[in-house]
Amino acid sequence: MRLLVTLATLLLVACSTLVGQPDAPPPAPMKTSFTVARDVVYSPAAWPQALKADVYLPDGVDAKPAVLLIHGGGWAAPDRREQMASIAERVAKRGYVVVNATYRFAPEYRYPAPVDDLREALKWMRAHAAQYRIKPDQIAAMGYSAGGHLAALLGVMDGPAEVRVQAVVDGAGPTDLRKYQGGKLVPQFLGGTQASAMSRFIAASPVTHVSKDDPPVFLYHGTWDSLVPDDHSRDFKAALDAAGVRSEWFRIIGRGHITAFFNDGAAIDAALVFLDRELRR
Repeated sequence: MRLLVTLATLLLVACSTLVGQPDAPPPAPMKTSFTVARDVVYSPAAWPQALKADVYLPDGVDAKPAVLLIHGGGWAAPDRREQMASIAERVAKRGYVVVNATYRFAPEYRYPAPVDDLREALKWMRAHAAQYRIKPDQIAAMGYSAGGHLAALLGVMDGPAEVRVQAVVDGAGPTDLRKYQGGKLVPQFLGGTQASAMSRFIAASPVTHVSKDDPPVFLYHGTWDSLVPDDHSRDFKAALDAAGVRSEWFRIIGRGHITAFFNDGAAIDAALVFLDRELRR
């Protein structure tokens, strides 16, 4: 009996479901080697602090689609390389230029500082498109947890073309910060509680910005996530669907916030198929 229970548990946690994938096949996937330029400063000279990124360059001379990769850590942890290097490598091997960027952290800097930083990263990517062989009209934002939240904001917030993206991959990002009525991380990021700063809770929630002109979005989320419950992805997808925005939702059955991140192979594979379909047109 114990063996049967163990096997049933393993089968449960190994399952996943994908909602919203279109029937049309994506382009054939690429596979290439790459080089890395580390600690490239992307922020303007007059910025409050110098912000760096690692740029992954697939081999070849042709311009390629690009991904701005955004790490998590509660908007407060400067560990882009530790968190995102393996994902950056997988995306670069697929033939994408990857910019694995850091940003300013709470509590010293609060919203919208990280969004402003990452918009500068997008401007930098387009300004240096020729140097780094980037197709400036084929750029996605991708992140996990707080990074997924920031990627989603880049997708849905209004702005000029130089700070917009053409696709979003949001892994377990909190999309409605109004769901957090206590705790430390969200008030620290927003500079107040709901009682004192509700306007920032609304402004920093991707779900409140959804409109019909938003880029397509790929969501992935563990169903046992207690830190960022998967109703954040459910509600965000519902808002995207209502606005007529293409979206896919990859549910990792039986995984929590951390275990989904460290067991995200199938989700990243599905995200790469999504990026191929949306950026390699």
